[in-house]
Amino acid sequence: MPKSKRNKVTSLTKTPSRTTKSAKHALSTEIQNEIDKYDHVWLFSVGDMRNESLKEVRSQWRGTGRLFMAKGKVMQKALGEGEGGEYAEGLGEVSKRISGQMGLFLTSHPPADTLDWFASFHRPEYARQHFISTRTITLPAGPILSPLTDDASGDPFPHSMEPQFRQLGLKTTLVKGVPSLMDEHVLCREGEKLTSEKCRILKLLGVQMAIESGMQWLGGVKERREFRIHLGSRWTKGEGFVPGNDVPLPVQDGDMDED
Repeated sequence: MPKSKRNKVTSLTKTPSRTTKSAKHALSTEIQNEIDKYDHVWLFSVGDMRNESLKEVRSQWRGTGRLFMAKGKVMQKALGEGEGGEYAEGLGEVSKRISGQMGLFLTSHPPADTLDWFASFHRPEYARQHFISTRTITLPAGPILSPLTDDASGDPFPHSMEPQFRQLGLKTTLVKGVPSLMDEHVLCREGEKLTSEKCRILKLLGVQMAIESGMQWLGGVKERREFRIHLGSRWTKGEGFVPGNDVPLPVQDGDMDED
């Protein structure tokens, strides 16, 4: 008797397939095609990795530059190594410097202007758990507004948010359908280590703590916390390898995207 298709069991725990050999080969070929298109191949690293900021960089350079953030071995294969193995003479020097979380940026933009652009590109980010608060934030009694401003010009939250605020530790109530604080509330103090709940509230209020000029103290070590891209060595058509300061910066909370 034929099996009924209605009784077919569908697994909901299937793990995503790993990057295939063909996909890696396709990416390597794509990098080589872009090398043919552009004049410069930069090696770069990222500080305080954030996908949204990375997307903004890609958007601003669309049509004039290309970012690749893939596995190191895939990028090394695209560039080649050693005499006879390089895709173009001098690319092997860039290839052997790829380590840790680093990527490739390809463009025909003048090197000096490119360095200036990336040196000036910084983006404030929302604080994450265990960040150290850079200032004291006090929420006034009354409606909770977003964004949080000194002149109370933000918009109130919908009534459906009130239970969530209580879950996050705020003493709230509904006043005319608007989530409101019954009393003034000190959300965080300068120098205090932030909990996940406080980080969530800060984000809801539109408050960014990881300010580009700010410093965070992690384990007693002063460390700059900002999204930034550091350009290092490069390869230039007709010139070959140009050494630079290659610094594999740490990546926080997540892996880099593959282009």
